[in-house]
Amino acid sequence: MPTVRLPDGPATPPIAQSLEILAGRTRTWRRMHARFGSAFTIHMPRFGRSVVLADPTEIKALFTASTDIVDNIDANLGEFLGPGSLFALEGEQHRKQRKLLTPPFHGRRLTAYEALVEEEAVHEMASWPSGTEFSTMDSMMRITLNVILRAVFGAEGDEFKELRELLPKLVLVASALSAVSVPKRLFGRLGPWARFTSYRRRYDEIVDQLIDYATADERIEDRDDVLAMMLQARYDDGSPMSRSDIADELLTLLTAGHETTATTLAWTIERLRRHPEVLRRLVAEADAGGSELRAATLLEVQRVRPVIDFTVRKVLAESMQLGRWTLPKDQNVVVSIRLLHDNEELFPNARTFDPDRFVGVRPGTFSWIPFGGGHRRCIGAAFATMEMNVVLRTLLRDFTLEPTDARDERTHFRGIALVPAEKGRAVVHRRSALHPIPIDDRTTEVTV
Repeated sequence: MPTVRLPDGPATPPIAQSLEILAGRTRTWRRMHARFGSAFTIHMPRFGRSVVLADPTEIKALFTASTDIVDNIDANLGEFLGPGSLFALEGEQHRKQRKLLTPPFHGRRLTAYEALVEEEAVHEMASWPSGTEFSTMDSMMRITLNVILRAVFGAEGDEFKELRELLPKLVLVASALSAVSVPKRLFGRLGPWARFTSYRRRYDEIVDQLIDYATADERIEDRDDVLAMMLQARYDDGSPMSRSDIADELLTLLTAGHETTATTLAWTIERLRRHPEVLRRLVAEADAGGSELRAATLLEVQRVRPVIDFTVRKVLAESMQLGRWTLPKDQNVVVSIRLLHDNEELFPNARTFDPDRFVGVRPGTFSWIPFGGGHRRCIGAAFATMEMNVVLRTLLRDFTLEPTDARDERTHFRGIALVPAEKGRAVVHRRSALHPIPIDDRTTEVTV
Protein backbone atom coordinates (compact mmCIF):
# COMPACT_ATOMS: atom_id res chain seq x y z
CA MET A 1 0.00 0.00 0.00
CA PRO A 2 1.35 3.48 -0.84
CA THR A 3 2.10 5.72 2.11
CA VAL A 4 -0.74 8.13 2.81
CA ARG A 5 0.23 11.76 2.31
CA LEU A 6 -2.33 14.43 3.18
CA PRO A 7 -1.97 18.21 3.17
CA ASP A 8 -1.24 19.95 6.45
CA GLY A 9 -4.07 21.47 8.44
CA PRO A 10 -4.99 23.03 11.78
CA ALA A 11 -4.18 21.14 14.97
CA THR A 12 -7.22 22.36 16.90
CA PRO A 13 -9.85 19.79 18.02
CA PRO A 14 -12.19 18.60 15.23
CA ILE A 15 -15.25 20.13 16.92
CA ALA A 16 -13.52 23.51 17.04
CA GLN A 17 -12.72 23.29 13.32
CA SER A 18 -16.32 22.44 12.46
CA LEU A 19 -17.69 25.28 14.57
CA GLU A 20 -15.30 27.72 12.95
CA ILE A 21 -16.51 26.69 9.50
CA LEU A 22 -20.15 27.00 10.56
CA ALA A 23 -19.45 30.48 11.91
CA GLY A 24 -17.87 31.67 8.67
CA ARG A 25 -16.79 29.21 5.98
CA THR A 26 -15.41 31.73 3.48
CA ARG A 27 -13.41 33.55 6.16
CA THR A 28 -12.09 30.26 7.58
CA TRP A 29 -11.08 28.80 4.22
CA ARG A 30 -9.32 31.96 3.15
CA ARG A 31 -7.37 31.96 6.40
CA MET A 32 -6.46 28.28 5.94
CA HIS A 33 -5.43 28.98 2.34
CA ALA A 34 -3.14 31.81 3.47
CA ARG A 35 -1.60 29.58 6.14
CA PHE A 36 -1.30 26.19 4.42
CA GLY A 37 -1.45 26.95 0.69
CA SER A 38 -3.68 25.60 -2.08
CA ALA A 39 -4.54 22.37 -0.21
CA PHE A 40 -5.22 21.67 3.44
CA THR A 41 -6.87 19.06 5.66
CA ILE A 42 -9.66 20.17 7.95
CA HIS A 43 -12.57 18.65 9.86
CA MET A 44 -15.90 19.68 8.30
CA PRO A 45 -19.48 19.38 9.56
CA ARG A 46 -21.14 16.21 8.17
CA PHE A 47 -18.06 15.24 6.12
CA GLY A 48 -15.49 14.72 8.87
CA ARG A 49 -11.80 14.87 8.00
CA SER A 50 -11.63 16.37 4.50
CA VAL A 51 -8.92 17.39 2.09
CA VAL A 52 -9.74 20.82 0.62
CA LEU A 53 -8.36 21.60 -2.83
CA ALA A 54 -7.94 24.97 -4.58
CA ASP A 55 -5.25 24.13 -7.16
CA PRO A 56 -6.72 23.96 -10.69
CA THR A 57 -4.42 21.12 -11.78
CA GLU A 58 -5.38 18.93 -8.84
CA ILE A 59 -9.05 19.82 -9.27
CA LYS A 60 -8.91 18.81 -12.94
CA ALA A 61 -7.32 15.49 -11.97
CA LEU A 62 -10.09 14.86 -9.45
CA PHE A 63 -12.92 15.75 -11.85
CA THR A 64 -11.51 13.62 -14.68
CA ALA A 65 -10.67 10.56 -12.57
CA SER A 66 -12.48 7.30 -13.26
CA THR A 67 -15.61 6.62 -11.23
CA ASP A 68 -13.91 3.43 -10.09
CA ILE A 69 -11.37 5.59 -8.26
CA VAL A 70 -13.43 8.52 -6.98
CA ASP A 71 -17.14 9.27 -7.00
CA ASN A 72 -20.06 10.25 -4.81
CA ILE A 73 -19.85 10.92 -1.08
CA ASP A 74 -21.96 9.10 1.51
CA ALA A 75 -23.55 12.21 3.05
CA ASN A 76 -25.15 13.54 -0.12
CA LEU A 77 -28.43 15.24 -0.97
CA GLY A 78 -29.91 11.92 -2.00
CA GLU A 79 -30.95 11.60 1.64
CA PHE A 80 -33.53 14.31 0.93
CA LEU A 81 -34.13 13.97 -2.80
CA GLY A 82 -34.49 10.20 -2.81
CA PRO A 83 -32.49 7.15 -3.97
CA GLY A 84 -33.50 7.74 -7.60
CA SER A 85 -32.01 11.25 -7.68
CA LEU A 86 -28.84 11.98 -9.63
CA PHE A 87 -27.33 13.12 -6.32
CA ALA A 88 -27.72 9.60 -4.90
CA LEU A 89 -26.81 7.47 -7.92
CA GLU A 90 -23.29 6.26 -8.67
CA GLY A 91 -21.33 4.72 -11.51
CA GLU A 92 -23.27 3.15 -14.37
CA GLN A 93 -26.67 3.93 -12.80
CA HIS A 94 -25.76 7.60 -12.65
CA ARG A 95 -24.58 7.60 -16.28
CA LYS A 96 -27.77 5.93 -17.54
CA GLN A 97 -30.06 8.26 -15.63
CA ARG A 98 -28.14 11.36 -16.67
CA LYS A 99 -28.38 10.31 -20.31
CA LEU A 100 -32.19 10.22 -20.06
CA LEU A 101 -32.42 13.61 -18.34
CA THR A 102 -30.06 15.60 -20.58
CA PRO A 103 -32.30 16.30 -23.65
CA PRO A 104 -34.93 18.56 -21.97
CA PHE A 105 -32.29 21.07 -20.86
CA HIS A 106 -30.16 21.48 -23.96
CA GLY A 107 -30.29 22.54 -27.59
CA ARG A 108 -33.47 23.70 -29.26
CA ARG A 109 -35.64 23.05 -26.22
CA LEU A 110 -33.89 25.89 -24.36
CA THR A 111 -35.05 28.35 -27.00
CA ALA A 112 -38.62 27.16 -26.52
CA TYR A 113 -38.40 27.93 -22.80
CA GLU A 114 -37.23 31.55 -23.29
CA ALA A 115 -40.74 32.92 -23.85
CA LEU A 116 -41.93 31.14 -20.71
CA VAL A 117 -39.13 32.74 -18.65
CA GLU A 118 -39.86 36.22 -20.00
CA GLU A 119 -43.58 35.82 -19.33
CA GLU A 120 -42.98 34.89 -15.69
CA ALA A 121 -40.42 37.70 -15.25
CA VAL A 122 -42.75 40.35 -16.66
CA HIS A 123 -45.63 39.05 -14.56
CA GLU A 124 -43.70 39.10 -11.29
CA MET A 125 -42.02 42.45 -11.98
CA ALA A 126 -45.44 44.04 -12.47
CA SER A 127 -45.74 43.97 -8.66
CA TRP A 128 -42.45 45.78 -8.02
CA PRO A 129 -42.82 49.13 -6.23
CA SER A 130 -41.44 52.17 -8.06
CA GLY A 131 -38.97 54.39 -6.19
CA THR A 132 -39.12 52.41 -2.94
CA GLU A 133 -36.35 50.05 -1.82
CA PHE A 134 -37.32 46.39 -1.61
CA SER A 135 -35.63 42.98 -1.46
CA THR A 136 -35.51 41.19 -4.80
CA MET A 137 -34.57 37.64 -3.83
CA ASP A 138 -38.05 36.45 -2.85
CA SER A 139 -39.35 37.89 -6.11
CA MET A 140 -36.65 36.06 -8.07
CA MET A 141 -37.55 32.88 -6.18
CA ARG A 142 -41.13 33.15 -7.40
CA ILE A 143 -40.00 33.70 -11.00
CA THR A 144 -37.65 30.72 -11.05
CA LEU A 145 -40.03 28.43 -9.17
CA ASN A 146 -42.90 29.20 -11.58
CA VAL A 147 -40.56 28.69 -14.53
CA ILE A 148 -39.30 25.29 -13.41
CA LEU A 149 -42.79 24.12 -12.42
CA ARG A 150 -44.16 25.01 -15.85
CA ALA A 151 -41.15 23.50 -17.61
CA VAL A 152 -41.49 20.28 -15.62
CA PHE A 153 -45.26 19.85 -15.57
CA GLY A 154 -46.55 22.02 -18.40
CA ALA A 155 -50.07 23.34 -17.72
CA GLU A 156 -51.13 24.84 -14.42
CA GLY A 157 -53.75 23.52 -12.02
CA ASP A 158 -54.53 22.88 -8.36
CA GLU A 159 -51.48 20.64 -8.02
CA PHE A 160 -49.30 23.40 -9.48
CA LYS A 161 -50.59 25.88 -6.90
CA GLU A 162 -50.02 23.47 -4.03
CA LEU A 163 -46.47 22.74 -5.17
CA ARG A 164 -45.75 26.48 -5.27
CA GLU A 165 -46.57 26.59 -1.55
CA LEU A 166 -45.03 23.25 -0.60
CA LEU A 167 -41.63 23.30 -2.31
CA PRO A 168 -40.17 26.41 -0.59
CA LYS A 169 -41.01 24.88 2.80
CA LEU A 170 -39.47 21.56 1.81
CA VAL A 171 -36.30 23.22 0.50
CA LEU A 172 -35.88 25.36 3.62
CA VAL A 173 -36.11 22.40 6.02
CA ALA A 174 -33.91 20.16 3.86
CA SER A 175 -31.26 22.90 3.53
CA ALA A 176 -31.05 23.29 7.30
CA LEU A 177 -30.88 19.52 7.87
CA SER A 178 -28.18 19.10 5.24
CA ALA A 179 -25.97 21.71 6.87
CA VAL A 180 -25.92 20.23 10.36
CA SER A 181 -26.38 16.60 11.34
CA VAL A 182 -29.67 16.42 13.27
CA PRO A 183 -30.92 13.15 14.87
CA LYS A 184 -33.97 11.96 12.98
CA ARG A 185 -36.01 11.42 16.15
CA LEU A 186 -35.23 14.82 17.67
CA PHE A 187 -38.47 16.36 19.04
CA GLY A 188 -40.48 13.45 17.58
CA ARG A 189 -43.48 14.46 15.49
CA LEU A 190 -42.70 18.16 16.03
CA GLY A 191 -39.07 18.00 14.94
CA PRO A 192 -37.51 19.13 11.64
CA TRP A 193 -37.21 15.59 10.26
CA ALA A 194 -40.91 14.98 10.93
CA ARG A 195 -41.78 18.18 9.04
CA PHE A 196 -39.55 17.18 6.15
CA THR A 197 -41.09 13.70 6.00
CA SER A 198 -44.58 15.21 5.95
CA TYR A 199 -43.69 17.61 3.13
CA ARG A 200 -42.01 14.85 1.14
CA ARG A 201 -44.99 12.51 1.56
CA ARG A 202 -47.38 15.17 0.24
CA TYR A 203 -45.02 15.94 -2.65
CA ASP A 204 -45.00 12.25 -3.65
CA GLU A 205 -48.81 12.16 -3.56
CA ILE A 206 -49.09 15.19 -5.83
CA VAL A 207 -46.55 13.85 -8.33
CA ASP A 208 -48.31 10.49 -8.37
CA GLN A 209 -51.53 12.27 -9.36
CA LEU A 210 -49.72 14.23 -12.08
CA ILE A 211 -48.22 11.01 -13.46
CA ASP A 212 -51.71 9.51 -13.60
CA TYR A 213 -52.97 12.55 -15.54
CA ALA A 214 -50.04 12.45 -17.94
CA THR A 215 -50.24 8.71 -18.68
CA ALA A 216 -53.95 9.10 -19.42
CA ASP A 217 -53.27 11.96 -21.85
CA GLU A 218 -53.82 10.67 -25.39
CA ARG A 219 -51.67 13.51 -26.75
CA ILE A 220 -48.71 12.99 -24.46
CA GLU A 221 -46.41 12.65 -27.50
CA ASP A 222 -47.16 16.29 -28.38
CA ARG A 223 -46.24 17.62 -24.94
CA ASP A 224 -42.81 19.19 -24.36
CA ASP A 225 -42.80 19.31 -20.54
CA VAL A 226 -40.15 17.33 -18.67
CA LEU A 227 -42.64 14.96 -17.01
CA ALA A 228 -44.05 13.88 -20.37
CA MET A 229 -40.53 13.32 -21.71
CA MET A 230 -39.57 11.25 -18.66
CA LEU A 231 -42.62 9.03 -19.03
CA GLN A 232 -41.74 8.37 -22.66
CA ALA A 233 -37.98 7.98 -22.12
CA ARG A 234 -36.45 4.53 -22.27
CA TYR A 235 -33.15 3.11 -21.08
CA ASP A 236 -30.91 1.28 -23.56
CA ASP A 237 -32.67 -2.00 -22.72
CA GLY A 238 -36.08 -0.47 -23.53
CA SER A 239 -37.32 -0.23 -19.93
CA PRO A 240 -39.01 2.95 -18.61
CA MET A 241 -38.17 4.94 -15.48
CA SER A 242 -40.03 3.85 -12.37
CA ARG A 243 -42.55 6.17 -10.73
CA SER A 244 -40.36 6.56 -7.67
CA ASP A 245 -37.30 7.46 -9.77
CA ILE A 246 -39.38 10.01 -11.71
CA ALA A 247 -40.58 11.56 -8.45
CA ASP A 248 -37.01 11.74 -7.10
CA GLU A 249 -35.58 13.25 -10.28
CA LEU A 250 -38.41 15.78 -10.59
CA LEU A 251 -37.79 16.87 -7.00
CA THR A 252 -34.10 17.24 -7.84
CA LEU A 253 -34.92 19.45 -10.83
CA LEU A 254 -37.52 21.48 -8.93
CA THR A 255 -35.36 22.19 -5.89
CA ALA A 256 -31.94 22.53 -7.49
CA GLY A 257 -33.46 24.32 -10.48
CA HIS A 258 -34.81 27.40 -8.83
CA GLU A 259 -33.16 28.48 -5.55
CA THR A 260 -29.59 28.76 -6.86
CA THR A 261 -30.69 30.60 -10.00
CA ALA A 262 -32.83 33.04 -8.03
CA THR A 263 -30.01 33.69 -5.58
CA THR A 264 -27.56 34.41 -8.40
CA LEU A 265 -30.03 36.93 -9.84
CA ALA A 266 -30.31 38.63 -6.43
CA TRP A 267 -26.50 38.79 -6.24
CA THR A 268 -26.46 40.24 -9.77
CA ILE A 269 -28.67 43.12 -8.68
CA GLU A 270 -26.54 43.61 -5.56
CA ARG A 271 -23.35 43.82 -7.66
CA LEU A 272 -24.75 46.04 -10.42
CA ARG A 273 -26.11 48.65 -8.02
CA ARG A 274 -22.56 49.07 -6.70
CA HIS A 275 -20.97 49.26 -10.15
CA PRO A 276 -22.89 52.00 -11.99
CA GLU A 277 -20.60 52.11 -15.03
CA VAL A 278 -21.17 48.40 -15.72
CA LEU A 279 -24.91 48.98 -15.21
CA ARG A 280 -24.91 51.91 -17.65
CA ARG A 281 -23.16 49.85 -20.32
CA LEU A 282 -25.54 46.92 -19.79
CA VAL A 283 -28.59 49.16 -20.33
CA ALA A 284 -27.07 50.62 -23.51
CA GLU A 285 -26.26 47.13 -24.78
CA ALA A 286 -29.76 45.82 -24.02
CA ASP A 287 -31.35 48.81 -25.79
CA ALA A 288 -29.20 48.05 -28.82
CA GLY A 289 -30.19 44.38 -28.81
CA GLY A 290 -26.78 43.08 -27.70
CA SER A 291 -25.94 40.44 -25.13
CA GLU A 292 -22.15 39.94 -24.89
CA LEU A 293 -21.58 42.09 -21.80
CA ARG A 294 -24.71 40.68 -20.15
CA ALA A 295 -23.42 37.13 -20.56
CA ALA A 296 -20.00 38.18 -19.23
CA THR A 297 -21.63 39.90 -16.25
CA LEU A 298 -23.48 36.76 -15.25
CA LEU A 299 -20.26 34.75 -15.50
CA GLU A 300 -18.48 37.27 -13.28
CA VAL A 301 -21.28 37.35 -10.69
CA GLN A 302 -21.05 33.58 -10.38
CA ARG A 303 -17.28 33.84 -10.01
CA VAL A 304 -17.24 36.47 -7.23
CA ARG A 305 -20.45 35.35 -5.52
CA PRO A 306 -20.80 31.58 -6.05
CA VAL A 307 -24.07 30.42 -4.51
CA ILE A 308 -22.67 26.93 -3.89
CA ASP A 309 -19.04 27.34 -2.85
CA PHE A 310 -17.81 23.74 -2.74
CA THR A 311 -18.39 20.25 -4.10
CA VAL A 312 -17.24 16.94 -2.62
CA ARG A 313 -15.98 13.58 -3.87
CA LYS A 314 -14.95 10.38 -2.07
CA VAL A 315 -12.03 8.06 -2.82
CA LEU A 316 -13.34 4.59 -3.67
CA ALA A 317 -10.07 2.88 -4.61
CA GLU A 318 -7.62 1.53 -2.04
CA SER A 319 -5.63 4.72 -2.60
CA MET A 320 -5.52 7.63 -5.04
CA GLN A 321 -2.53 9.61 -6.22
CA LEU A 322 -3.73 13.20 -6.67
CA GLY A 323 -0.92 15.53 -7.61
CA ARG A 324 1.23 15.98 -4.51
CA TRP A 325 -1.02 13.86 -2.31
CA THR A 326 -1.68 10.17 -1.73
CA LEU A 327 -5.21 9.77 -0.46
CA PRO A 328 -6.56 6.69 1.35
CA LYS A 329 -9.80 4.83 0.63
CA ASP A 330 -12.93 6.64 1.90
CA GLN A 331 -11.16 10.00 2.04
CA ASN A 332 -13.54 12.90 1.35
CA VAL A 333 -12.11 15.52 -1.01
CA VAL A 334 -13.62 19.01 -1.08
CA VAL A 335 -13.17 21.28 -4.11
CA SER A 336 -13.35 24.86 -2.89
CA ILE A 337 -15.10 26.83 -5.63
CA ARG A 338 -14.61 29.99 -3.57
CA LEU A 339 -10.82 29.62 -3.27
CA LEU A 340 -10.43 28.57 -6.90
CA HIS A 341 -12.31 31.68 -8.05
CA ASP A 342 -10.03 33.77 -5.79
CA ASN A 343 -6.92 32.55 -7.64
CA GLU A 344 -4.90 35.59 -8.78
CA GLU A 345 -3.05 33.62 -11.45
CA LEU A 346 -6.32 32.62 -13.06
CA PHE A 347 -8.19 35.87 -12.40
CA PRO A 348 -5.95 38.94 -11.89
CA ASN A 349 -7.42 41.29 -9.25
CA ALA A 350 -9.66 38.37 -8.31
CA ARG A 351 -11.53 40.21 -5.54
CA THR A 352 -12.58 42.92 -8.03
CA PHE A 353 -15.91 42.66 -9.84
CA ASP A 354 -14.89 42.99 -13.50
CA PRO A 355 -17.21 41.50 -16.14
CA ASP A 356 -14.82 42.61 -18.90
CA ARG A 357 -12.53 39.72 -18.01
CA PHE A 358 -15.11 37.44 -19.68
CA VAL A 359 -16.03 39.59 -22.69
CA GLY A 360 -15.09 37.48 -25.70
CA VAL A 361 -13.48 34.90 -23.39
CA ARG A 362 -14.89 31.52 -22.44
CA PRO A 363 -14.19 30.58 -18.80
CA GLY A 364 -11.93 27.61 -18.19
CA THR A 365 -13.65 24.26 -17.62
CA PHE A 366 -11.60 23.61 -14.48
CA SER A 367 -11.09 27.18 -13.26
CA TRP A 368 -14.67 28.60 -13.35
CA ILE A 369 -16.89 25.97 -11.72
CA PRO A 370 -20.05 27.40 -10.10
CA PHE A 371 -21.93 24.40 -11.53
CA GLY A 372 -19.34 21.90 -10.31
CA GLY A 373 -17.36 19.76 -12.72
CA GLY A 374 -16.75 16.36 -14.23
CA HIS A 375 -19.52 13.83 -14.72
CA ARG A 376 -21.43 15.35 -11.79
CA ARG A 377 -21.58 18.87 -13.20
CA CYS A 378 -25.05 20.36 -12.77
CA ILE A 379 -27.29 18.96 -15.52
CA GLY A 380 -29.35 22.17 -15.58
CA ALA A 381 -26.42 24.57 -16.11
CA ALA A 382 -27.47 25.57 -19.64
CA PHE A 383 -31.10 26.05 -18.56
CA ALA A 384 -30.05 28.21 -15.57
CA THR A 385 -27.76 30.32 -17.76
CA MET A 386 -30.56 30.94 -20.27
CA GLU A 387 -33.00 31.77 -17.48
CA MET A 388 -30.69 34.29 -15.80
CA ASN A 389 -29.95 35.95 -19.13
CA VAL A 390 -33.64 36.37 -19.99
CA VAL A 391 -34.60 37.69 -16.54
CA LEU A 392 -31.74 40.21 -16.50
CA ARG A 393 -32.55 41.30 -20.06
CA THR A 394 -36.20 41.85 -19.09
CA LEU A 395 -35.21 43.87 -16.02
CA LEU A 396 -32.83 46.12 -17.99
CA ARG A 397 -35.42 46.66 -20.72
CA ASP A 398 -38.38 47.49 -18.48
CA PHE A 399 -36.80 49.15 -15.43
CA THR A 400 -34.18 51.67 -14.40
CA LEU A 401 -32.14 50.23 -11.53
CA GLU A 402 -30.84 52.89 -9.14
CA PRO A 403 -27.15 52.64 -8.19
CA THR A 404 -26.17 52.88 -4.53
CA ASP A 405 -23.11 53.75 -2.45
CA ALA A 406 -24.22 51.41 0.35
CA ARG A 407 -21.68 48.87 1.54
CA ASP A 408 -21.68 45.42 -0.05
CA GLU A 409 -24.31 43.04 1.25
CA ARG A 410 -22.78 40.39 3.47
CA THR A 411 -23.00 36.71 2.59
CA HIS A 412 -25.55 34.76 4.60
CA PHE A 413 -25.25 30.98 4.87
CA ARG A 414 -28.69 29.43 4.24
CA GLY A 415 -28.08 25.75 4.79
CA ILE A 416 -26.65 25.02 1.36
CA ALA A 417 -26.76 28.28 -0.58
CA LEU A 418 -24.81 31.47 0.13
CA VAL A 419 -27.29 34.32 -0.25
CA PRO A 420 -27.12 38.12 0.07
CA ALA A 421 -27.90 38.93 3.69
CA GLU A 422 -30.35 41.69 2.73
CA LYS A 423 -31.77 39.67 -0.18
CA GLY A 424 -30.47 41.90 -2.97
CA ARG A 425 -32.17 45.18 -2.12
CA ALA A 426 -33.08 47.41 -5.06
CA VAL A 427 -34.77 50.65 -6.05
CA VAL A 428 -36.34 50.60 -9.51
CA HIS A 429 -38.37 52.87 -11.77
CA ARG A 430 -40.47 51.56 -14.65
CA ARG A 431 -39.06 52.72 -17.98
CA SER A 432 -42.28 52.21 -19.94
CA ALA A 433 -45.60 50.36 -19.93
CA LEU A 434 -44.47 47.91 -22.60
CA HIS A 435 -45.86 44.85 -20.89
CA PRO A 436 -48.79 45.65 -18.59
CA ILE A 437 -49.76 42.43 -16.81
CA PRO A 438 -52.86 42.28 -14.63
CA ILE A 439 -52.34 41.17 -11.06
CA ASP A 440 -53.87 37.73 -10.39
CA ASP A 441 -53.75 35.09 -7.69
CA ARG A 442 -50.16 34.13 -8.55
CA THR A 443 -48.79 37.56 -7.64
CA THR A 444 -47.62 38.00 -4.10
CA GLU A 445 -47.08 41.43 -2.57
CA VAL A 446 -43.43 42.46 -2.36
CA THR A 447 -42.27 43.16 1.19
CA VAL A 448 -40.74 46.64 1.37
